[in-house]
Amino acid sequence: MKHLPLIELTRGGTLECQHLGSVAVVNAAGSLVAYAGDPHWLTFSRSTLKALQALPFMEAGGPQQFGFSTRQLAMLCASHNGEDMHVRETQDMLDKAGLARTALRCGCHIPGIFTQLEQAPPPGLVFDERHNNCSGKHAGFLAYCVQHGLSLEDYIAPEHPLQQAIRRDVARAVGMDANDLKMGIDGCSAPNYALPLSHLARGYARLASGTRDAEFGESFSSLGEAMTCHPELVSGTGRNDLAFMRAGRGDWITKIGADGVQAVGSKSRGEAVALKVMDANKAALHAATVEVLDQLGWLDDAQRTELAPWRARQIITARGLVVGERRPAFRLQAGEIS
Repeated sequence: MKHLPLIELTRGGTLECQHLGSVAVVNAAGSLVAYAGDPHWLTFSRSTLKALQALPFMEAGGPQQFGFSTRQLAMLCASHNGEDMHVRETQDMLDKAGLARTALRCGCHIPGIFTQLEQAPPPGLVFDERHNNCSGKHAGFLAYCVQHGLSLEDYIAPEHPLQQAIRRDVARAVGMDANDLKMGIDGCSAPNYALPLSHLARGYARLASGTRDAEFGESFSSLGEAMTCHPELVSGTGRNDLAFMRAGRGDWITKIGADGVQAVGSKSRGEAVALKVMDANKAALHAATVEVLDQLGWLDDAQRTELAPWRARQIITARGLVVGERRPAFRLQAGEIS
């Protein structure tokens, strides 16, 4: 199987760009419902993995032990903007685990809100590890270590018991052998795993199934409810996950990942979509995701209108002139690959 053009750009009626990629639509049992390109393409999951990385902590009763709120469960799954609301929740998670922010091993970067708004940070702004988009996930990692009496200094090392537990539970959730997960290091310095798109989609179909899942039901239900109730914490102002989960009206669990990955699970359908855009173009990824949902019949007229900005069909100059078009270039194929 080969990748297909998912999104095309024209300028003045002439083709300018093609964004190649693949799509897998899978149900909770692992059956391929629909696809485009190569639905079994091996791709790093990046931040789409966060809800599954929280499973050891959830299964061990960590949220109850530390008194983590539903808002803080959303933070476990977040790639956030580093806004004040995100920093407050991260700090409270650390306080409940009895830790200082210096225990975080995610590193520090400029808060994402400024990148999102294409603004320079104000002079004199002070930011630290809590502003890192992955700080909520790392606060959860640390709480698990405190709960189990594990070392804190090396909690992101692949051989650490926490990371071994995560690898085990991620594999269980996506229906794979843990030895078949291909490991790399994510931008926050923690291990991440490459897996076939179809298995990533299966993990999100199970996550969206909530209590219907026989193995992780209560954990999936709690994480899914937290994400859909607090999408502003999962992402932040102006972000994709916030817009999509609001448009989903509580039915869609969505998570974007760096370098062209997105997953969307439907609670009511017990199905999920996983996409990979090979050149990592964000506008193309967003447009392709909306198109997939539309082709699957997941959108009503109101949702099409709400998500129209993410389709970004018109190419517009800084002066407001329409000079081109961004359009879908694929049709989903139904059923298993013959």
